[in-house]
Formats: sequence, C-alpha cells, structure tokens
Amino acid sequence: MKIVFASHNQKKAAEIRSVLPSGMILLTLHDLELHEEIPEDEPTIEGNSAFKANWVLQRFGLPCFADDTGLEVSALNGAPGVHSARYAGPARSDDANMDKLLRALANESDRSAQFKTVMTYCDGEIEQQFTGLVKGVIATEKLGAEGFGYDPIFVPEDQQLTFAQMPLAQKNLYSHRARAMAQFLAFLKTKAL
Repeated sequence: MKIVFASHNQKKAAEIRSVLPSGMILLTLHDLELHEEIPEDEPTIEGNSAFKANWVLQRFGLPCFADDTGLEVSALNGAPGVHSARYAGPARSDDANMDKLLRALANESDRSAQFKTVMTYCDGEIEQQFTGLVKGVIATEKLGAEGFGYDPIFVPEDQQLTFAQMPLAQKNLYSHRARAMAQFLAFLKTKAL
C-alpha cells in the first residue's frame, strides 16, 4: 500500500518509516515533486493537521496523513504550542526557537512541558485524528545531536536524556509522534487498507 505523508521534513519521514510495517510504502511531498509549503494558518494543532492532509488529498487524490506538533510549556501558558515551528520568526530555525524558549524560561522554576502531535488521516471517505502526548521538562541547555526541532532541550518524563541524546529506537519508546503513529497503524489494520 502507498500512502502519502504530507510533509517535506525528511527527519520526520525517517521516524515514521522506522515504525511502518513492511509492505507499506511511504511517499513524502518530495516524492510527489511538490516543493511549495502547505499553509499552516489554523489556530490549533488539530486544525493544521487536518488542513494539510485534506490539501494533499484534494491535490493528488491519494490516501494521505499529516501531522502537526506543538511544544506546550506550562510556565508560558502552553506556548509556543501551535506556533512552535515559527516561535522565533518565519525563518523556522530550530536553534533560534530553542534559544528564545530558553531565554523565556531563564528565571522560571517550573520547566514542565509536553509535546503534542496530532496526526490526521483522510482518504476521501474517512477522516480520523490520532493524538500522541509525552510529558517532560525543558533542559537548561541544548544537549545531543540527534533528532530535530526542540529535541535537544526536551527531556521526557522519567528519563535523564533529551530526545536529541537518544538513538531513534529509544526516542520511539517515548515520542509523541510514535504514540500518534501507533494509534494510526492500529486504525489502518482495522480498516484493512
């Protein structure tokens, strides 16, 4: 079965491929030779995820899923949340986003946070969402070279390492994206796609 992942992010695609069952072929927007950015203007993570999946379905007519992820920091009333990718500005720089967040938390004792991924699947008949959450804390400095986004400053609950210090197989034991993906794969099995 071929399925489209509505993303240009090859690191996200690698995470998803690592948990896909054999026989499932994942196509990205790069594979479809779509180089434009899909708008992410919705006010919620759920809305962005649904918009992206439906946008690709309408354009290509292929079963599609999309994700949107936000880092929700307690001391910042849930920010950066839906604006996580562009927290430091439209350039979408991981380092600039992390630097801004570390500055915002410099004098905060509560460093609790959660990653939230919402994955939307649609095929023209069915639209279904799956949510993965992982609680943790924001480290005081960037640690590790794996992963992407806020991984170097996020330590999942009951762990000592940031996501960026973990090999992918270890990260997938705790990851918000892996948790949403597990629900999605279980759903696909029930639909016998």
